[in-house]
Amino acid sequence: MSAVPGTGPAAPGPLSVELTGSGPRLSRARPRRPDGAETVLVEPLVVGVCRSDLKEIAGRRPGPSQFGHELVGVVARSSTPRLPVGARVCLDPNVPVARGPGFARAMWVGGDADALTRALPLAPAGVVERRLVFAEPLACAAHCLTMTRRHRGGAGLRGASVCVLGAGTAGVFIARLAEAGGARVLLANRDADRLAFLAARRMLPGGGGVPLSESPGAAGPVKGTAGGHDVVVIATSFVLPELLEHALRLVRPGGLVMLYGGTAAGDRLPGLDCDLDRVRRGERVEAVSWRGRPVRVGGSYGTTPEDFTVALRALSELPDGLGVERLITAEVPLRELPAVLRRLAAGRCFGKVLARP
Repeated sequence: MSAVPGTGPAAPGPLSVELTGSGPRLSRARPRRPDGAETVLVEPLVVGVCRSDLKEIAGRRPGPSQFGHELVGVVARSSTPRLPVGARVCLDPNVPVARGPGFARAMWVGGDADALTRALPLAPAGVVERRLVFAEPLACAAHCLTMTRRHRGGAGLRGASVCVLGAGTAGVFIARLAEAGGARVLLANRDADRLAFLAARRMLPGGGGVPLSESPGAAGPVKGTAGGHDVVVIATSFVLPELLEHALRLVRPGGLVMLYGGTAAGDRLPGLDCDLDRVRRGERVEAVSWRGRPVRVGGSYGTTPEDFTVALRALSELPDGLGVERLITAEVPLRELPAVLRRLAAGRCFGKVLARP
């Protein structure tokens, strides 16, 4: 992967990366302006590669496409004064608008003015694009913690013991935001090499990181906690049965297991009376029993405008913006992105790869 310093002007002519049946490919077709009265043309400055992009490439992500959604761009044309030309914006892919792929030199977004304003939150001044590109994944993490507090009856996280299973971008951001909110946080991951990567980049929480195979369950304390964790968040790509069982062993009686990773319709765990996909997508909480112990299972799904406000404030106001830029491992020009995406989808990847249109 080649490094691309700075944010110099894009080469002339349209260029985008489209997802086809045979994988990602370059297209030089002009972006199509959506039908409707209100439209905004965004010229991306930097776009992050998300794990969900790689799932789409591999055909393992259900639901509508969100290909190329972690972006920071500049408004080049606009039909609404609420998004003026020259404004820097991020993208909330969960707002229903018509848009083209975000991996592009130009992206049309269409919808009513309210939807456009929600879908393209304004970026704060004085924060570099390399940091702002993390707004969407950080907003997702913020939403997970908002739902965690709601499922706990409004109780804050200060002083709570939180274990996050999964040390990808989502897990790291959930852990760091929970710690910023006063929680005592442990990050657990299946493979130790990812934890070593995070340790080298100073991105582990104060409670540290531990391989899943070395984290004890309900039979004993974890990293100094007395009776298991108050909250266990499953932040892996998918909520696999063995991970859910592990979370249920780690949480204290009456504690909360949060479903953040992907689920599919009908997902259940034998012995747990809970429709996992219904709980996650409906952001419900259910009191259930697991091997004679009472627990609660709650869900988190999507984002709200308030979550972007929290994320953008964290990036602009917290020390070093939570250190998010330390996760960047490579920057590539758009023309090289299809090959990079195929390589990333075929193997394991640490950190964040950025594309420069």
